Amino acid sequence: MEFTARQIAEYVGGQVEGSADVTVNTFSKIEEGKAGALSFLSNPKYTHYLYETQSSVVLVNADLQLERPVSATLIRVPNAYESVAKLLQLYESMKPRKSGIDPLAVVASSAKIGEGCYIGAFAVICEGAEIGAGCQIYPHAYIGEGVSMGDNCIVYPNAVIYHGCRIGNRVTLHAGSVIGADGFGFAPGANGYDKIPQIGIVTIEDDVEIGANSCVDRSTMGSTYVRKGVKLDNLVQIAHNTDIGSNTVMSAQVGVAGSTKVGQWCMFGGQVGIAGHITIGDKVILGAQSGAPGSIESNQTLIGTPPQPQMAFFRQVALERRLPEMMKQLAQLQKEINELKNKTEQ
Repeated sequence: MEFTARQIAEYVGGQVEGSADVTVNTFSKIEEGKAGALSFLSNPKYTHYLYETQSSVVLVNADLQLERPVSATLIRVPNAYESVAKLLQLYESMKPRKSGIDPLAVVASSAKIGEGCYIGAFAVICEGAEIGAGCQIYPHAYIGEGVSMGDNCIVYPNAVIYHGCRIGNRVTLHAGSVIGADGFGFAPGANGYDKIPQIGIVTIEDDVEIGANSCVDRSTMGSTYVRKGVKLDNLVQIAHNTDIGSNTVMSAQVGVAGSTKVGQWCMFGGQVGIAGHITIGDKVILGAQSGAPGSIESNQTLIGTPPQPQMAFFRQVALERRLPEMMKQLAQLQKEINELKNKTEQ
């Protein structure tokens, strides 16, 4: 399908600068632009591509100051990144959706499947499971006994939902993700470690997206919670009995230990580690590879282990780089002090 710059501007609430009648039929990165493509510019590091791109239309921030003329039609919006996200969501929603149950799928007789669902080949829906309307269950996915799933969910190939877990509406589980595996509970005994049965569940609320090969463990008792709007990247580990607050986002390889409560609107960079049995407040931002051994109050931006304000961390890193030089200076000073002592003792 083709859209004019005018139509796009009306949809995202932007202002056209250039030909409003130019049309686009695809998306492209600004550095790989081509005729008929829509691109966007939000990162200042890519500004130079604006003057070279072959894209027909480019979304830019309203306050962008041009240094020289551009050939593309510009659509100025308050936030180019948010606007292109909105357009990509529209584009995705226009794709045809599959429906029907593949003959090679295994669906238990007691399972309930909502209207307009797609269940791919070799997917397994176990006894007592309830799948809401419009869900897309891809081949080789596994939905365990008694699982409850809301409407318009997507479960990609090889994703697994263990028995009894609760999944809300519009939840996306990417390939290889595992919801409801046993929490890591073992008690040391005379002959090794005795397993503590994990008899709880996982509850995932609406509009959650969980990346490929990420795991959310079931609770020992009660439920592990992933609240509304949470977004987890690939390879994230959420341990048993945790409670992840709404609209929190976590990058790849984040690990949250058991019985920890994470607040709303938090942002964790890659490889952040969170200790167990602590509380992280709302709107806490942790830089990549930070480690949190204790609780953190709300509304802080921290980095490092233990986490500290960014400028303090950067000053510390700068000093660490000077340690070899400082050690040499210290050794020289110690040598001079010893020489002075020897002279005074003579």
